[in-house]
Formats: sequence, C-alpha cells, structure tokens
Amino acid sequence: MANDYINTQQRAVVHQLARSWLWRSELPTWLLIVTVYSGWFACVFFWQTLGLFATTLLLIVLTTWYMSLQHELIHGHPTRWPRLNQLFGTLPLAVWYPYGLYRDSHLAHHRNHTLTDPDDDPETYYLSPERWAQLKPWQQRIIHLRNTFPGRLLLGPLLDIAAILKVMVLARDRAAISMWLIHLSLLGGLFYWMQQQGLSPLWFVGAVSYPALALTKVRSFYEHRAEEAPLARSVNNEAAWPWRLLFLNLNYHSVHHDLPGLPWYGLRKVYLLYREGYHQRNQGFRVAGYGEWLMRFWRKPVNVNAHPGTHKDAQNADHFIADVRHPSPDDARPDFSANDAADTTRLAG
Repeated sequence: MANDYINTQQRAVVHQLARSWLWRSELPTWLLIVTVYSGWFACVFFWQTLGLFATTLLLIVLTTWYMSLQHELIHGHPTRWPRLNQLFGTLPLAVWYPYGLYRDSHLAHHRNHTLTDPDDDPETYYLSPERWAQLKPWQQRIIHLRNTFPGRLLLGPLLDIAAILKVMVLARDRAAISMWLIHLSLLGGLFYWMQQQGLSPLWFVGAVSYPALALTKVRSFYEHRAEEAPLARSVNNEAAWPWRLLFLNLNYHSVHHDLPGLPWYGLRKVYLLYREGYHQRNQGFRVAGYGEWLMRFWRKPVNVNAHPGTHKDAQNADHFIADVRHPSPDDARPDFSANDAADTTRLAG
C-alpha cells in the first residue's frame, strides 16, 4: 500500500495538497458525477428535441466520460467508502461490463511489479511468447492490425467485447455470477426506459456505446511498454485539454501508476511540478499528444505482440493501490526540507 514518490520533497508536497480543502472536499469529483449523470439522462429524455445526431454525439462523449469516472471511483474517490463509491459506478451506462469485474481487474493491473506481464496483468496487450507462437498467421495479422492506431479504435472494442462475452459465459464463481446478474438486470431496466423514451437501445449499443469504447482506446494506445524497470513502463502523454478533461488526466499515466490515489484534478499539477523528474524516472517514455501516436502508427503497428520478458520486482510485490487522501499517521509527517517545493505548489494552485 505504498506510493512511489520521486523524492521527499514531492512526498511532502503531495501530502500538503491532500490536506487542502479542495482535495478533502472532492468537490470536482462531486460536480463531475452530477454533470455526467444529469447530462446522460437529459440527452435520452430530450433526444427528440435535440435531434438524433446531436444526441448521439453528446451521448458518446458522456458515456466515455462515465467510463473515466468509473476509474476514478475505483481509486477511492469521492468518498473513503468503496461501497458508496461503487453505487455511483454500477449503472451500466457503458453497457459492456459489470463495475465489480472492472474494479477487480483494474486493481490487479496496478501491481507495478507485474505490469505488462501477460500472466499477471489482466489489462496488458502483450501475449506470452508461447501464446504468440501458437497463433495462426491470420491471427497474428489481426493482432498487428489491432496494434495500429486506427485498428485499435475500430477493431480493439470488438475484440474486447468478444473477450467480455466469453468471460460472462464462463463465469462460475458466485461473486462473478452475481455481478453479471445485477449488471444485466440493470441493463434491461435501462434499455426498457430508453425504449419508453422512443430511443432504440440497438441504436445506442451500435452508435453510442461502441464508439465510446473506441474513444477509450485513444487513451490506452501504447499506454504501457515492457521495460526492465517497473517505473519506466507507463507513459506520460502531454495531450491537449479536451483529451485531458475527457480522460480525467489519465494521460499522465506514469504519475497515476506512481501515485494511484491522486485525484484526477491533482495529476496535472503534480506532473507539471516534477515533469523532468518523471521524464528521467520513466526513461523518456513521454509523448507530445495523441496526434503523435496517430502519425507514427497510422499504418505501422506498435510492437506489443510477444512479451520480451522482464525481471519481476519482488521488493514491490506488495505495492498495490494507495489512497493519498487518507494517509497513515506515519505518512502524514511533513519533511521540512520540502518548504521550497511546497511554496511552488501554492503558487501553481
């Protein structure tokens, strides 16, 4: 349950921020919840007034935003009570997966010492060398196509949906079955209400939910790479503000994996304060924006096929997920050598 701070100064600065009124109140996240839910349901309710085209575009953005919100809920925001946070993310506005399964998978993904490892990281795009060798040539070509930027957006969601449906069919333990039953029941109710408003659930699935899932692939494209040092496996993407807002600053992904309890509105602040420190820590894995990925990998696939293998960092095997909003008494002790950095933070805020 530890954070990976760049230095003691950063540690003091982050904990000072965690004691600020904004971070303790979680007001930005509460406003985000109200905006996403009210906007989503208003679009469905007033879709005939808005028109089908405008409604579809707005719902794509709001559904993508909702998936970003679900991620924030998993990481301990806006309350310290996971069950309460779960209530804000359980409605299947994004259709495809139960919140509980996403939560469990994503928390396992945050074991930095096994990040990108096909045997341990449930969110990796890498395959084990053995699995890659077993694929037929046409299957390898599909993987190469998926690893281009347009392929990730167009083909990636389809492959994800197929995997999700396979997980649902093969679910055997009670917890997973319960999650799916709750999810499908809520989805049925949501589709029924949608039909009552005159909006086709089939249209929503094909014209809203699939494109929203594709938008999330913009963020996750080459988000992780296989490197020997665990802290060098996550990218920092200096994306433009519309992307940052849509993805809740998860483009600063190295910062997020180092300090997974930081609220979304704190990621950019911390990154800008320690930009060069993160550049050194993740060994230059930094990109100027998603447009750079688009230009570099329009036709050429990114090399995330067979995993090359890395040393598992055993000393960090217990590092999982941390909540900097509620540090332990030991973590709360300030490092008075960091006063200069703290002053810088106050000016930046």
